[in-house]
Amino acid sequence: MPAKDIFHDTVKESLIKEGWTITDDPLSIRVGGVEMYIDLGAEKIIAAEKAKRKIAVEIKSFSGASTIYDFHLAVGQFMNYRLALKNTEPKRSLYLAVPMDTFDSFFTLKFVQTAIEDYQLNLIIYDIEKQIIVKWKP
Repeated sequence: MPAKDIFHDTVKESLIKEGWTITDDPLSIRVGGVEMYIDLGAEKIIAAEKAKRKIAVEIKSFSGASTIYDFHLAVGQFMNYRLALKNTEPKRSLYLAVPMDTFDSFFTLKFVQTAIEDYQLNLIIYDIEKQIIVKWKP
C-alpha cells in the first residue's frame, strides 16, 4: 500500500464537507495484471438526476524540491489511472487534487495550462488551512 500524501486527510475532510461519501481509501484497481491505488474513491447522490456521481481523487501536495518534477509525476500517474479506470469503472471521473497556493503560483503558467487542456486533467483545488474545496475544474 502506498504512503498517503501529507494533505490526504485535508482533501478527504473537504470532500465530506461538500456532501461526498468516501467509499474507498484508497481505491484499489487491478487491470491487466497490475494493481494500482488511487488515493480516494467517493460518491455523491445527485438528487436532480436521481443518480450517483462517482469520482476517484489522486491527492498531491507539490511539496518536493521541484514543482515541475512533481507535475511530471502527477500527470503520468493521472494518465495511467485514467486508463485503468476506463477499463474497470468507466463512469467514474478522475480528479487531481492540488493545493490552492500551488494552483495560483504554478498551475496558472501558460505551459501548465496547455498541459491541463491537452491532457484533459480534471482538478480539485483545495485550501489547506480551511480544509475546503475552492474550485473544481472543469
